[in-house]
Amino acid sequence: MLTRRHFIITTTTLFSGAIAAPALAQDAVGIEIDEAADTAGGTGPNPWGLHQRFMPTRVAANSGLSAGDIHVDPTARFLYHIEEGGTAMRYGVAVGRAGLYQPGNFRIQRVAEWPSWTPTANMIAREPEVYGQYAGGVPGGPNNPLGARALYLFAGGRDTYLRIHGTPQPWSIGTSASSGCVRLVNDHVIALAENVRTGNRAILHS
Repeated sequence: MLTRRHFIITTTTLFSGAIAAPALAQDAVGIEIDEAADTAGGTGPNPWGLHQRFMPTRVAANSGLSAGDIHVDPTARFLYHIEEGGTAMRYGVAVGRAGLYQPGNFRIQRVAEWPSWTPTANMIAREPEVYGQYAGGVPGGPNNPLGARALYLFAGGRDTYLRIHGTPQPWSIGTSASSGCVRLVNDHVIALAENVRTGNRAILHS
């Protein structure tokens, strides 16, 4: 299984010439991590009040990762979009609540702007008081739970109903908050979607 060390070397070493050996530690679930990279953050406007580590950050990616692929680390709450030339864009995300996150290998078969949303039958059955009122669907817009963009994840040619999408709840980034999908701040998912192509892989790690 790929771990965080496969994805990241510090942004500092990425732009400072020779890459130094990282200082490694074990996180709470035994994943080997680069402590400096795990706390590094992006720069720029942050109107959502995100922790700096969840701001978009370009990081170094180890060789052997395919450009275009997306990797989601549910422990660190990071999404990595692998780029050409050995780098990746890292975004902070929210992931599924306990028991609802679904790891696996998927294909992105659709990228939608301001998508409509309808809760699944399972969501309505599990929490009818929350989702029953939306059984008829919600049109796209700034208050839609899928936010500004949605990447539709398929497996074996079948829609899994899992999405990587925006959210009108930016305060949820960095938490386990969803019914299984991976969510980003709207501005960040717009930037991500501009560089994603249908057929790209999305790997949601355990």
